[in-house]
Amino acid sequence: MSKDHASALKDIQTRLGKLGGLIKPQMSAYGELHKSAVAEGALSTKVKELMALSSAICMRCEGCILFHTSAALKAGASKEEVAECIGVAVQMGGGPAVIYGGIAAEALEQFLA
Repeated sequence: MSKDHASALKDIQTRLGKLGGLIKPQMSAYGELHKSAVAEGALSTKVKELMALSSAICMRCEGCILFHTSAALKAGASKEEVAECIGVAVQMGGGPAVIYGGIAAEALEQFLA
């Protein structure tokens, strides 16, 4: 029951763009919050995106999983680093994180292909 995660991510990005047109001040502020949160600092952008991915898995947000898997890879995360991130999420999130970790693992494979 594989899903096309690249297409799903594009759909999410399209929806976010439309939402930005509807509630521009809020989405603009949220975009700035995101940029600030993942900016290079004491922790690298890569580490911050991996942290966001782990949180997304634990919070069971499929769209967030796709967004942050892609962003972590773009920030330079390796397959092995994303895999370890999924492992930490499973440790913290238990059974539900196993299911959502599987989504992250599938997205990882597709984004790397």
